[in-house]
Amino acid sequence: MFETTERATKLANKLTAFMDEHVYPAEAVFEEQLESQGDRWQVPPIMEDLKAKAREAGLWNLFLPESDYGAGLTNLEYAGLCEIMGRSPIGPEAFNCSAPDTGNMEVLVRYGTPEQRKQWLEPLLDGKIRSCFAMTEPAVASSDATNIEASITRDGDDYVINARKWWTSGAMDKRCKISIFMGKTDPNAEKHKQQSMILVPMDTPGVKVERGLTVFGYDHAPHGHAEVTFTNVRVPATNMLLGEGRGFEIAQGRLGPGRIHHCMRQIGQAERALESIRARAMERVAFGKPLAEQGALRHMVAECRIEIDQARLLTLHAADKMDKVGNKAARAEIAMIKVVAPRVAGRVIDRAIQVHGGGGVSQDFPLAHAYGHSRTLRLADGPDEVHLESIAKMEFKKN
Repeated sequence: MFETTERATKLANKLTAFMDEHVYPAEAVFEEQLESQGDRWQVPPIMEDLKAKAREAGLWNLFLPESDYGAGLTNLEYAGLCEIMGRSPIGPEAFNCSAPDTGNMEVLVRYGTPEQRKQWLEPLLDGKIRSCFAMTEPAVASSDATNIEASITRDGDDYVINARKWWTSGAMDKRCKISIFMGKTDPNAEKHKQQSMILVPMDTPGVKVERGLTVFGYDHAPHGHAEVTFTNVRVPATNMLLGEGRGFEIAQGRLGPGRIHHCMRQIGQAERALESIRARAMERVAFGKPLAEQGALRHMVAECRIEIDQARLLTLHAADKMDKVGNKAARAEIAMIKVVAPRVAGRVIDRAIQVHGGGGVSQDFPLAHAYGHSRTLRLADGPDEVHLESIAKMEFKKN
């Protein structure tokens, strides 16, 4: 159904070997360094070592389709690589392919001015800084982005920003230097022309990280998720992206590729969880025989395989359609994978937790952390219900 190009196959093999040799062994070291250094928001040194090795191996900035800044891969080609990287919680960053930086870099490539790209895109591509995306607000139902109330007001050569944002992923990271911020420039404009996106350096006076937010108790250090206030924050008018009233246009361009990345990473997590089920079932004995010989568990494994392969094929289909006819024409497929992939990953990881018993919900295995992440993705980039409504709307238009 999908042709695998020679370059994608070579990169996948090279990436798999790198993960086996460097990334998986580094996971435990990463956690040890995080706990021992006395500051959970300080990046463990092992990460910079991994990044240097990945860059030397030519496994760097693999995303960015149709751009000279990236590896020149299509969405379909990159999707398979994203699954491989997504198998490890520290994998994507090692190759400078982690969220929200990938989405933010795509925004700068597509919509940034040469000056904006010089100031912010280049250090992001170089892995010297990180970024965040400030959109969701605690005071409104942000699943409907037209509710966003953040104020962006023109004042001479500047814009003045006032807002309270939360779930600004990456804002806790000490390397986070720039935020792409969404807010209203004209509350009286047509509904989808009220919002704009603007670049806000995190060291601008008036920007304050109020607190970190946990996901089922996990702080996701050193990356983290923050509640951030913006009080009379003043930035140059040249920081505006694309122009006033074009926030939704930018958002749609950003979310298509980003959802492909999230979904394929989730499939990688699901595959690794299924591997853990098989390994555990072979070594554990209950009621006189290995778990692998218990009928209920065997059916569980079969269900996992069916669901993972279905989700993968649907996601690859969406990526292929994006490449061939564009993001807008593939919006139904993009919405479908956003619902399917995190649901499937969540079910598979949940089954793996069950097979691991008490250990599955503890810190001794990565499953609880992975489950929390997959559950969060059913809210990130819009909750399931929003995507289901979009899919239904497109279906009824066929009549």
